Amino acid sequence: MANYDIRPLQLHILNILLGIDTVCKKRNLRYYIMAGTMLGAIRHKGFIPWDDDIDIGMPRKDYDLLIKNAKEWLPAPYEIVCAENDKDYPLPFAKIQDSNTTLIERIGLKYLGGVYIDVFPLDGVPDNKILQRIHFAKYFIYKKILYLIFRDPYKHGKGVNSWMPLLCRKLFKTHKVQRSIRNILTKYNFEDCTFIADYDDGLRGVMNKEILGRPTPVLFEGKEIMGVEKYHIYLEQKYGNYMEIPKSNQQRQHNFYYLDLNTPYRDYPDHQ
Repeated sequence: MANYDIRPLQLHILNILLGIDTVCKKRNLRYYIMAGTMLGAIRHKGFIPWDDDIDIGMPRKDYDLLIKNAKEWLPAPYEIVCAENDKDYPLPFAKIQDSNTTLIERIGLKYLGGVYIDVFPLDGVPDNKILQRIHFAKYFIYKKILYLIFRDPYKHGKGVNSWMPLLCRKLFKTHKVQRSIRNILTKYNFEDCTFIADYDDGLRGVMNKEILGRPTPVLFEGKEIMGVEKYHIYLEQKYGNYMEIPKSNQQRQHNFYYLDLNTPYRDYPDHQ
């Protein structure tokens, strides 16, 4: 479990979500709370008590529009960080962060920013099951390469386990890997496909687009935000008996390496 009080963090990222909700409604952008955030809305009417993040998904068209116009549309101190605006970004999806805070997720991941919510692009998936497997296999290969580029090569010592990360750093450039990931994800257009995914949960995350439906109002911490239309089917597919509280040893939490809700990350001593 985390060694800090997660409630102030939850309330902080809730404010980020509410800021995004305002922007999306003003600009007619579609977004959905997803994964544990959607589960929390239905089972707990807000955050899962031990959860310390928020996940949203946006159809690729809306995702790209938000990235393109983020500097104009997002209110200060919020900013979007992603492969499209940072050649050294280490993830295949975006984050919207509070630049007046500081967060280091893991000591081995050298990317400094603020507290954030995850923003996943929603892309199409081929109808054919075999093509789905091939498509996801290509994605996971590049996702693994991206992870190895940024992973501390000596995390598990200086033996054989360090060879692959070091080799990936020599053979691959981050921006080229990110470009390959984007090309894979955008091969099947969200608007034209029957099946879609946020690509965060493998093949298990593939769903009929009708399940996602239209962004549907749902209460979260007493605030109305937008969620999955057919949430019961979505949550059952993702979690099974989703109303059952998991045992304490299955309650996952980030336990971030460093967290400061009062200091801008650009003031952190190691920021360059």
